[in-house]
Amino acid sequence: MIDLRGRTAVVTGAGNGLGAAAARRLARAGARVVLAGRDEARLRAVAAGIGDGARVAIVDVADPASVSSFAAGLADETVSILVNNAGVPGPVAPLWEIEPVEWDGVFAVNVRGVYLLCRAFLPGMLDRRDGDIVIMASVSGKRPLTRRTPYTASKTALHGLTATLAHEVGPAGVRVNTLSPGPVAGPRMARNFALEAARTGSTVADAEHEFVSRAALGRMVTEDEVGDAVVAVLAMRGMTGADIDLSAGMIAR
Repeated sequence: MIDLRGRTAVVTGAGNGLGAAAARRLARAGARVVLAGRDEARLRAVAAGIGDGARVAIVDVADPASVSSFAAGLADETVSILVNNAGVPGPVAPLWEIEPVEWDGVFAVNVRGVYLLCRAFLPGMLDRRDGDIVIMASVSGKRPLTRRTPYTASKTALHGLTATLAHEVGPAGVRVNTLSPGPVAGPRMARNFALEAARTGSTVADAEHEFVSRAALGRMVTEDEVGDAVVAVLAMRGMTGADIDLSAGMIAR
């Protein structure tokens, strides 16, 4: 088990879901965790579950001024781990029905947000010649997902960002890797199964079975498994510019 004592980790989108799972797992490994996001009540609930040492910060990752203020407020912390998890799903519609403002809103959070957070915390990592950036992408950035072009395009962009940034900062000992979860069991997928059942006239159970049967393991991954994977990436110090597929062997169609 990797020992992260003495290290501070910033996790964006930490108020629920994968961000909360990653924050909890990092804390169990000994890291001091800064939970960042827009919903203070949710962030504080996660922090309370973690216990002493967890810190809450309100930040809009798409807003340069908000990110700059956030980073300045952590001047007393040596942030050596950055988990870029914040993201939005965007509209579900054919591309020609998506408005430009909807498209831009997805890229503002999912791509520009990662750029702004990296830009804010990389200088310190480069000065110390050590650090880890984990970018939460998705298998949807590598495989077709119909009616979700803004989301899949934004996640594809993160793979290019990771590969290039890893080569830019690697000489200074900073590692940049991407974690690509597949569908994660939880409220969002339950809602999707209900919508699919209503669309096709099937049952929710049938809709879920048809979906998970595409995975080699015959199931979805869990939030805790994604949290474990974040820590596992940090343990592999010789790895950078890599993408880890965590999808239970899901094949999209």
